[in-house]
Amino acid sequence: MLTEWTALACRELGIDPSAVDRDALLDLTKEVAHGVTRPAAPLTAYLLGLAQGAGTASPDAVERLTELARGWERRAGGETA
Repeated sequence: MLTEWTALACRELGIDPSAVDRDALLDLTKEVAHGVTRPAAPLTAYLLGLAQGAGTASPDAVERLTELARGWERRAGGETA
């Protein structure tokens, strides 16, 4: 079902499905949802898409965002209000 949805969404958006690393994106959203907060997951995916479309996302953007999410609790816990 996920493969079919991905193909349909890509066709609707004019995206080549082979350009989408679905597993990396799902891993990113999982890390964000669990490490930051659930609502941040779709927001992060959307922001990544905007950056990709604008040509401002680095080639390793997914990996960098994933690592940021994994370290979020440590980083957020160290901030002072």
